[in-house]
Parts: sequence; structure tokens; C-alpha cells
Amino acid sequence: MSRVLSITILINLYIFAAECKFETLAHLKPQATDDTQARAVGDLLQRLIGARANEFIVVVNRSLGLANGDLDTYELRSARNEMISVTGNTGVAAATGIYNYLKYFCNCHVSWSGDQLRVPSPLPSITGVLKITTPNRFRYYQNVCTQSYSMVWWDWERWEREIDWMALNGINLPLAFSGQEAIWQEVYLSLGLNQSDIDSFFTGPAFLAWGRMSNLHGWGGPLPQSWHLKQLYLQYKILDRMRSLGMIPVLPAFAGQVPEAISRIYPKANVTKLDPWSHFNCTYSCAYLLDPKDPLFQRIGTLFLTQLIRQFGTDHVYNTDTFNEMTPVSSEPAYLSSVSEAVFSSMTSADTQAVWLMQGWLFVHQSAFWRPPQIKALLGGVPLGRMIVLDLFAESHPMYSSTQSFYGQPFIWCMLHNFGGNSGLFGTVESINRGPFEALSFPNSTMVGTGLTPEGIEQNPVVYELMSELAWRKEPVNLQKWVSLYSARRYGSRDENVAAAWSLLFRSIYNCTVPFYKNHNHSPLVHRPSLRMNTDVWYNRSDLFEAWRLMYTAAKPLMSVETFKHDLVDVTREALQLVVSEYYLEIRKAFQKHLLSELLTAGGVLVYDLLPELDRLLSSESRFLLGVWLEQARSLALDEREASLYEMNARNQITLWGPEGNILDYASKEWGGLIGDYYSQRWSLFVTTLVKCVDRGSPFKQDAFNRDVFKVEKGFVYNQRRYPSKPTGDTYEIATRVFLKYYRPIMKKLSKAACHS
Repeated sequence: MSRVLSITILINLYIFAAECKFETLAHLKPQATDDTQARAVGDLLQRLIGARANEFIVVVNRSLGLANGDLDTYELRSARNEMISVTGNTGVAAATGIYNYLKYFCNCHVSWSGDQLRVPSPLPSITGVLKITTPNRFRYYQNVCTQSYSMVWWDWERWEREIDWMALNGINLPLAFSGQEAIWQEVYLSLGLNQSDIDSFFTGPAFLAWGRMSNLHGWGGPLPQSWHLKQLYLQYKILDRMRSLGMIPVLPAFAGQVPEAISRIYPKANVTKLDPWSHFNCTYSCAYLLDPKDPLFQRIGTLFLTQLIRQFGTDHVYNTDTFNEMTPVSSEPAYLSSVSEAVFSSMTSADTQAVWLMQGWLFVHQSAFWRPPQIKALLGGVPLGRMIVLDLFAESHPMYSSTQSFYGQPFIWCMLHNFGGNSGLFGTVESINRGPFEALSFPNSTMVGTGLTPEGIEQNPVVYELMSELAWRKEPVNLQKWVSLYSARRYGSRDENVAAAWSLLFRSIYNCTVPFYKNHNHSPLVHRPSLRMNTDVWYNRSDLFEAWRLMYTAAKPLMSVETFKHDLVDVTREALQLVVSEYYLEIRKAFQKHLLSELLTAGGVLVYDLLPELDRLLSSESRFLLGVWLEQARSLALDEREASLYEMNARNQITLWGPEGNILDYASKEWGGLIGDYYSQRWSLFVTTLVKCVDRGSPFKQDAFNRDVFKVEKGFVYNQRRYPSKPTGDTYEIATRVFLKYYRPIMKKLSKAACHS
């Protein structure tokens, strides 16, 4: 009887967790009043559509959610004088309802790469009441890396637009990490460290994400004091706006990493030096981890969070990641439990209502270490329901199914999608269309939401719009129908060629089904040249080239539409990336067969025509400019010394990623200026080196080439050349020239290859 009773209690606990949606999370709610949230949504509408915002009546009434299981809900209906009324239980719900109306009634679109907001007049009417309730309590946004790969140089204007985008897309649980180094500086100074100790600890701006996760220290620094002040000011505005819209911002907490100098001040502290991270050595890596059982651990963690809350207030959710891509000193379950217990204790000492939100990436990245006993121990150090785990890469490598729903802890099903902020069309649309619903119906599921967790943003907006919509649906969509509607509203056009292009893209390049595939841009174009480069793709190349043809065919009358202009450049860029791979294969084959004439021809086309044309194409569109990234970095500086530091950070991150090319090309970008002065220069040296080898009858030596090309790469990081931050050239004219030059030859090559296969 006792055994049966125990089993019954255990089952009931899981049912309680799944069905009652965790009473331990019930206090996580918007703090702003209903009126404040309604005003914030009204202001958002003004920014979005100007005076037309006056045709909407916005109401926030939290009782609407209580009547629907405390889940976000909105109602849309027609009102008098041809107005539209939207009521949401939160500001985010109301904003989501408005965007749903703009999309599906007004054929409008908002994205990172431009808007299409030709709102019809009068506003289309709604029959009856359209009521939508999301099945997901939380809709999370950001990866800790997004702060460095995409947001690092943002000013308030750019942050304001992003927060608007979050609200329109239903995000209610966003990461808010800006300004934390200012708090850490205050904490460490109060503990007795000097400014020199702190300066050698913080990384530069572009690498703060990895400093915060205990991977790096010092690289790209020191952080100027002006940086701290500006980021503090920015964080106040970010949090105020997020909260006014009814969001629950996630703040940082302490995971145990400390500056090396802590041992000088506290010689009895139990500090362990970890192994180097990635391809770094201990000059800039090898974190110092304070033992969780050491009293100083609680003191530092509590002091930081107390200071943070004093500055910013709190919504009770805190993120920190223990052992991110770092191996713990012990695999003993008792040790791992003590770590998570100590981290959580430092949170609750400052905030008794604290909930720990943790990225689950460590379980994917180091699966050999994180076996079931280790995962269970780490998660079990925190009371059930007081931790939310982000199943960070669930579209390709879900962890909930192999961990019994994270052993009872609530989790969020996340789409990671992008690594390093790389350029390149990519998606796993079938997986994301299916995955969240499978996770929600998993036996004893503890899923409490969905999330967007890309390392970098401002790419592939179609995937993020789809994933955001799915968070408000109760079943998968018809993908072909969905993308047809998407293309029509994105351009405000129902052109048949455009619709056919998107249908092809969704069946091919946006539907990767390779198990555990990581979306790093593997193209030879953006990697250091060698004779062993990967040219494989997960889709039929002919589908992409046909989509390119269809987009170009439709282009001329649509060039005034900013979203179409962007996408024409993006699809052409992707096609030319494949053309680069074809010329690389010709170059390699010619070298291996000692065919000098063929090597000169293929290499000449690549270096003197194809890459310059690609650079010109990208330079004609404002969202593909290296100059914008560098200008944003320099604009945050007070003087030339700071500007040079920030620019070095910006250049290094997207190229060498470290002093010696430690994570070379991980954050590659295909931007005008970068193609011409970085990637082209490497390929020119590669082709020249191969020609010399064939001419002299000598072998190609990769090590020697690497030493030579590193000089080119490092030279770019420090060349101080200014690049345009405004587009140059006629996009349609360049796209026409490129299409006429390369489309037919590449199709002939593909056809010939198919005949021989």
C-alpha cells in the first residue's frame, strides 16, 4: 500500500505541475496599472502608424485574463465611427491583438528589415468579437549572446523600436541585461578591489556576454566609465518601457565567477581556477569560480542582487548560467546540487520571491558530461517551480523529452535558430510548426511557454514572425498558406512570382530537416580559405536559384517597397553565396589537376568580378552595411580613444573573434565593405598562393598560408578605414547585371552535374 501511495503522490505532483501551471510562478505579473499599459500601447500605435492610431480604442483589463486561466487574452471588435476596439488583459496582449488585426485585416507588416504599413481607410470592420487566448503563459525573448552580437551598440531609439516589436509579437518575458557592469563595479569596489582589478576583469563591450558567462575576462577592455553611465541610463529607460507595456523583464544574478584579485583581498576564500574556454588560453580565459559553500559566495551574490534591485526594481525573475560551455570541477551530483542551491539562495536572500531562469544550453553543448544524474542534481538544487529552464535549441535538439520535462521544473520551448548573428537564409519551419504543440502534449509536460533565443537577430524575419504567431495558436498552421499570406502583406502585393518564390523557399532553404543541424553559415565565402572547405547545403540548390529568378522577375515595380528591396538583395546574396562555392570547387579542382589556365580563369572571376559585384549589391541596401555597425560603435564614445576601442571591438567580433583568431569567423556577416576589404582580400591571397604553387610545382601549405592570411585579417581589424553608413548605387541595376551575368551559367552547371550524377 505504501508503495502504491508513493507512486500516486508522485503522479499527482506531476499532474499538479502540468495542469495548475505552477502556483510558484503565479506572482509573475505586470506591475503597471491597466491604464498605464493602455497608454503605453496607444503611444506604440502612434509611433507605428501616426495619426491613424486615433482610429483604435485600446483598453487593458486584467480581469479578462483571470477569466481565461490567467493566460494572456485579447478581444477585437468594430466600434462606432469606423473605429476598432482592442481589449487585452495586459498591454502586450493588446499590442499583439492590434498587430494581428494589422496583419490579417489590413495586410500590413512590421519587421527588423522594414515595414509595410499601407493601412486601408476606413479600417476594415470585424464581424462579431474576435477573441484569442494564448496557451503559453510566457513568451520569452533573447539569448544572452544577443546582447553582444546584435544589441551592443544600440541607442534608445533602436531599443524603443525593438521593444515595440516585442510587444507586437507577444513577448512578455524579455531579457534586460544592460548596465549590470556598473552594479558589479560598485560591488567589487565595496569588497576592497581596486579599479585596476576591475578593469582587467571586464571585457570590452562586444564581448560582455562571455564575460558574464564566465568564459572570458579582459579581452577588448577596459570598459570606460562613460560606458557604465550610458548603459545605466539606457537600462532605466528599457525597464520603464518594458514594464509600462506589461512585460516581465529578466534581470541578471550571480553564478560564482569572481575577479582573480578576490584571492588577494580574501586569501581564505575557496576559489577554483577553471580550464580555458574554447580556443583561448588563460590570458583572457580560465575563470575563477568561488565555491558555493564559501560564505563569500552568499555575500557577493546577495550584495549584487540587493544593489541591482535598489537601482532597477524587480519583477522577480533572474537569469544566470552556471558552467556555460565550461566543465564543472566535479561531476558528483551532491556538488552540482550544492552549486544550484547556493546560486538560488543568493537570489532569495535579496528577493524572497525570486525565480531563477536558466539557459539549458549546457545540457546540449556538453552532453557527455551532463548525463541524467548530473542534470537532475543541478535542477534539483532549486525547489520545484522556482526555476524555469529554457530548452534553448528545442527546434533541433529538445531536452525536455530526455529529461522527463526537466525532472519537474517548468520549461520554455525555445527556437534558437541563429548562431553568431550570421547572415544567411535558414529555417526549420516544419519543426517549429510542430514542436511546441508536441512539447505541450508530452506526458506530464511542465512546459509554461515558448521562446525566441537567437544568438543574433535582424535576419530571417519570416521565421520569427511564424514562431511568434505559433505562441498564440492551439495547433500547427498550413505552412504554404501561411507563407502566401506573409509574402502578400510583407510587400503589399499579391504578385504570383513573389508568392511562388516564397513557396519554394519555405519548402527548401527554410525547411532544414537535418537532425541537430546548427545554423552557422558554412559557406566558403565567409571562412578562411583552404582546400578542405564544406560546400554542402541542406536543400536543393535549384529551388533557391528558381526563387531568385522569380524574385528578380517581379522586381521592377516593387523596388519602391523597402521590404521587397531588402529581400531581393538577401535572396540574390544567398544565390551568389552558392555561386562562390561553385567557383571555389573549380579553383580547387584546377589546382589539384595542375591546370594553371583554368585556375587563373576561375580565380579571376571570383576575385575580380563575383566578389566585387556582391560587395556593390550589399552596399546598395542600408541593412547590409559594415559602416552602420562601425558608426554605431563609435557613436557611443566620448572621445577618439574610446571610439578606437569600440571600433576595434566591433571589427574583431565579426572577424577574428579574439586576439589570434580564436573563434575565427564565428560571427561572420555578409555586408558591403566587409566583402570587399576582408573576405575578398583573403580569397585574393588564396588564389595568388595557389597560382604560385602550380607555377613552381610546389605543394600548398595551409599552415604557411594561415600565417600570411592572419596578417590580412588582423590588418582589417586595425586599418581604421571609414566605410559608408548610407547605401550607394542602384539596387535594381546591380541586381539585373548580376542576374544576367550569373544565373544562366550556374543553371547550366547544375544541369550538367545532374546529368552526370
